[in-house]
Amino acid sequence: MITVIIAGGSGTRLWPLSTPKYPKHLLSLTGEKSILQMTYERAKHLGDSVYVVTEASHSDHVKEQLPELTDEAFIIEPGRRGTAHCIVMSLDYIARRHDHAEQIAFISADHSIRDTAGFTRSFNLAAKVSADKNEIALIGIEPTFAATGFGYIERDGVIDADAGVYNVESFKEKPDFETAKTYVASGNYLWNCGYFVGSVDTFLHEMSQSAPELERSYEVLANIDDLTSYEYRDAYLELDNQVIDIALIEKAQSLAVVSANFDWMDVGNFKDLHEANQSDEDNNYFRGENIHGLEVENVFIRNEDPAKHVAVIGLDNIVVVNTPEGLLVARKDLSPRVGEIAKKIQAAQ
Repeated sequence: MITVIIAGGSGTRLWPLSTPKYPKHLLSLTGEKSILQMTYERAKHLGDSVYVVTEASHSDHVKEQLPELTDEAFIIEPGRRGTAHCIVMSLDYIARRHDHAEQIAFISADHSIRDTAGFTRSFNLAAKVSADKNEIALIGIEPTFAATGFGYIERDGVIDADAGVYNVESFKEKPDFETAKTYVASGNYLWNCGYFVGSVDTFLHEMSQSAPELERSYEVLANIDDLTSYEYRDAYLELDNQVIDIALIEKAQSLAVVSANFDWMDVGNFKDLHEANQSDEDNNYFRGENIHGLEVENVFIRNEDPAKHVAVIGLDNIVVVNTPEGLLVARKDLSPRVGEIAKKIQAAQ
């Protein structure tokens, strides 16, 4: 199996750790290695061919973090055009180098997963299902709570209940809390984590049936001989910005979904990041030098500017992040709104 790691996005909800020039997948968030490096270590278990698709503005940082890979393993977007065209470009790149029937796993660079064995089993199963049915296979996560920050996959029509393989009935956008509770209670829904498995032939067949505009985008790129040419760059930049879920997956004629056999967390905000790390007996997490806390509980403090002391006294449910880029102080339960502030700061710069 071929693996494509999608290393894009700016991770604004983790400002000031994550910035457009150095986004969250490049950061060490749940260990000493970056989450991109941890993703790559998992990806190697799926097969020998691993590619990383990333945007030109931080491609040098991505290459520095993965010195084991040759330059040919990096698919460089000249500009961000959304996950739909990111995947189209990757399919064109792979089609020039591999058998069009070989399975491809598209995975995100910014998820936290500990169970590599379960991850490998789930993707191998998804690859088999995709090959047998000539359909794109998704991997969904069994919901553990009524999340409002994820989309949901409604499963129906069992393919193999013992293996956790189902047909996809429908997709649901991020719901409100009451709706999310009904999804979880029904047992018929999985979190949509954005993992896709299928061959070049399978993706192109589905595009021809459900998303002809993406098929045309693929043909435009595939008809240009030199991927390093200005012609190829300009053709890509003329494409619009689309999300693969909306542009293709939600329109697909038929899809399979595998219920994941591994732990999963989308480290999308500081509340998630606190939960993904080991805290002390007071549920406090400190990382960095010169941090001083007195009578604090349930706080996340990270200091990336060791020349400056950070002191927190008598607080609960607080995030404090100090970096050369800026200082954040927020209620932890409101930390998903950090992205709103980050976008205002970026617009002002």
